[in-house]
Amino acid sequence: MQRLRYLLFLTVTFLSGNDVTLAQTVYQDKPFDQIYSVKYYLDKPDASLTGLACDRNGVIQVLSSNGLLRPANGYFLSPGTLPSDRTYRPMQDMTVTALDSYDGQFIYLDKRAILSNAWAGKLFAEHQLPQAKLFAGATNSTFLVSDGKAIHVVKDNKVAWKGTVPDDDLIGIRFQPDANLFWLLGKKSLSTLSAKDFKVNKVFDGADFTSFALTTKPQKVIIGTNDGYIEFDPAGKKQIGSAHRNLPCPEITAVAEVNDNLWFGSTKGAFSLRSDGKFDYYNGERWLPGNQVTQITAGPQNAVLILTTAGLAKLETKPMTLHEKAQFYDRQVRTRHIRNGFNSSLERMEKGNLATGYLDDSDNDGLWTSMYLAGEIFRYTVTKDKDALQNCRESLDAMERLYTITPVPGFPARSFERAGLMAKLHDADRWQHSPQPGWDWKSTTSSDEVIGHVFAFGAMAELVDDKNLQRRAITLIDTLMSHIISHDLYLIDFDGKPTMWGKWNPKYVNAFPINVGDRKLNSSNIVAMLQTAYHFTKKEKYRAKAFDLMQKHGYLENLMRPMSVIGKAPDDADEHSKHMSDGWNHSDDEMYFVGYWGLYRYALNDTLKAKFKQTIIDHWAVERPEKEGAWNIFTALTGTKTFDLNEAIWYLQEYPLDLIDWQIMNSHRKDIEFVPENFRKQTTKEVLPPNERPIQRHNGNMFTLDRARGNGTSEHSAGDIWLLPYWMGRYLGVISGPVGK
Repeated sequence: MQRLRYLLFLTVTFLSGNDVTLAQTVYQDKPFDQIYSVKYYLDKPDASLTGLACDRNGVIQVLSSNGLLRPANGYFLSPGTLPSDRTYRPMQDMTVTALDSYDGQFIYLDKRAILSNAWAGKLFAEHQLPQAKLFAGATNSTFLVSDGKAIHVVKDNKVAWKGTVPDDDLIGIRFQPDANLFWLLGKKSLSTLSAKDFKVNKVFDGADFTSFALTTKPQKVIIGTNDGYIEFDPAGKKQIGSAHRNLPCPEITAVAEVNDNLWFGSTKGAFSLRSDGKFDYYNGERWLPGNQVTQITAGPQNAVLILTTAGLAKLETKPMTLHEKAQFYDRQVRTRHIRNGFNSSLERMEKGNLATGYLDDSDNDGLWTSMYLAGEIFRYTVTKDKDALQNCRESLDAMERLYTITPVPGFPARSFERAGLMAKLHDADRWQHSPQPGWDWKSTTSSDEVIGHVFAFGAMAELVDDKNLQRRAITLIDTLMSHIISHDLYLIDFDGKPTMWGKWNPKYVNAFPINVGDRKLNSSNIVAMLQTAYHFTKKEKYRAKAFDLMQKHGYLENLMRPMSVIGKAPDDADEHSKHMSDGWNHSDDEMYFVGYWGLYRYALNDTLKAKFKQTIIDHWAVERPEKEGAWNIFTALTGTKTFDLNEAIWYLQEYPLDLIDWQIMNSHRKDIEFVPENFRKQTTKEVLPPNERPIQRHNGNMFTLDRARGNGTSEHSAGDIWLLPYWMGRYLGVISGPVGK
C-alpha cells in the first residue's frame, strides 16, 4: 500500500572487491507510516453489530442488538473482545437504536429521545418516533431523527418540525455545517433538508443505494451502491462523471472520510482511495475480524475503526524506520521461530493464536536457516552487535550438525529431530536413525539446501571476524564440495544413490534442452560453489573443476544463456525435461540469486566477473515486474546502478508486520488488470503490495493473489523473508542506517 515513503537518495562510491563503481544510490532510512491492525472479536454469535463511535477521549463504543459494547484487551497479534459496556449502569435498561459522536461526545438514540451522558447529562431531547433508528446532529443542539419513513427535527429539546421523504425509505442522514443542511439518503434517492426553514428537496434519483458520506477535501457527496459508488456535487446538485465500478469490491456497505482519506466498506473487506486513484485493500483476518463491513469511522490517534459483522478492527499507523522494523522482526524470530538453532515456522495454530502453535521441521530447514544466518552475518558486519554474533553461532551450530548427524561423510541432512517422533508423524522413509543416539535425520537433501549452505558459509568465512567461526565455515564448504567432487558431481544419500535434485554432472545437466531452466541453473550453481570453495581453501581441484565444466562442458555458455531463452521444452524432448519446464519455477529464482553471491563475488578472474555481472543483470531484468526486495538487493551486489532500489524499499516498507497465513482473496477484484495465462505465471499487470497478498517466501510467485486454506494456522519467520534483504542492503551500502524521526 503506497503511502509516503520518504525516498531520499545520495550518490556514493560503491566498493566490491577491487571494483569501484560510482553513483550507486542509497536509500536514507527516515520514518515511514507502518500500518497494522488490532482486532476485537464478537463472542456473542446471536448478536449483530449496528453502530460505532469514538469520543474525544479515545473511548470506543460499539452498538449491538444486545446493547452497548466496548473493546477490551486487544493488542497487535493478540486480539481482544467486545464485552458489554457497563460504564453507565442505567444505559443497560435502555433500548439504544443508534449511536454517534457529537462535538466529541457520545450521543444515543432510543425509542423516546436523543440523550447523552456528557454535558452533565443535560441532553435529553424527545423525538416522538417510537421506531426511530436514524439520527444526526446539526449546530445549536439541533437533531434530525427518522424511523425510515417520518423525519422529525428536534431543537431545544422539543420537536420543531415533522415531515417525510416521499416514495423512499431513508437509510442514512448526514449534516453539512457550512451549508446548514441535512443530507438524506434513501434506497433510491438523495434529498436535502434545510436546518433553517425545514424544506425537503430531492436532488438525485438512482437505485440500490446503500450508504453515503460527505467529504470536505474536495466537497462531495459519495454514494455507495450495490455496484460501485457515485460522486455527487453538492453545490451544483449533479452527478460527477459516471459511477465508479473498478473497485476491489463494488458491493459497497459503508462510506466515510477519515483523516482526509476516502474509505469504503464492502462485502469483501475495506479499502481506501489513494492519491494516484488506486486503492489500498484490507481483506482477510490480517486486517479485519470479518470481511462483511458495516461501518467505518475515525478512531483515537489517527486510527481507522472498521466495524464488521464479526467484530471491530482498529487500523493503527506508527512512524517507523526500516531499522526499527528490523528490530521488531528480530524479536519475532528469536522469540517464536528458533528450533534447534534452525529458522523455522510456527505451525498448527488455532486461528492466529500464537500460543497454540508448534515449531515444525521443513524440507528446507537448511535453506531457510542459511538465509537467516546470512542476514545475521551482514547485520554483525555492519553493527558489530554481540547478539547478532551469538545468533550466527547458534545457527551455524545447527547447520554444522546437519553434516555430523548423518552417516555419510560430507552429506548434509535436510533437518534433524529427536528420535521416534518424526517417523511417527511424517514419512518414515525420509527419516533415518542417526548414529548419534536419540536422534533422527531427514534424507533426500536437495540442491536448494546445498546452494544456500555455500552462500551462508562463504559470507561467514569472508565477513565475520571470529577465527573459530571462519574456520568452521571453511571446513563445511570443503567438506560439502569434496563430497560432490568425489562423487562425480552428485549428492549421494545414505542409500548410495544421488538425491533427486542433487545432480550437477554434465551427463545430467546437458541432457536438458538449452531452453529448459535447469540446464542454466545447475551450471550457474555448481560454478558458484566451486569458486567459493577455491576462494577459501585454495585447493586446485575446485578451480580446475570449475574451468573444466565451463570450458569443456559448456557450463559457461549454459549459465550465460539469456533468460529470454528459457521456456517450455520442445515437443521432441524427454518427459523429464517437459515436466521440469511446464512453467516458471520461482524456487529456481531463489537458487540463482543466492548463488550469485559466490558466482560474482568469488569469480576466478576479472573477465569472468564481468560476464557474471552481465548474466545477473539479465536475470534481474526479467524479474523486475515482481518488485522482489531480495532480488533487487542481490543485484546491487554487482555495483550496477540499474537495479530497482525504490522497489526494494517498497517491498521492505510494505511487508506486513503480521506474518500469519491468513486467508487472503484478491482474484475477485475489479480494480486490478489481469493478464492472459503465461509461462511466468504472472496473473496481473502490476504486482500487488506485499501487505495485500498472501505471505510468501522468496521462492513463491509474487503474483499469487489468493490463499484459501489454513486460516491463521501458521506464522512465517521474518528471518529469510525480510531480514536477509534488509541487512544485505545495509551491508552493501544501498540502505543507510536510521537517520532520525
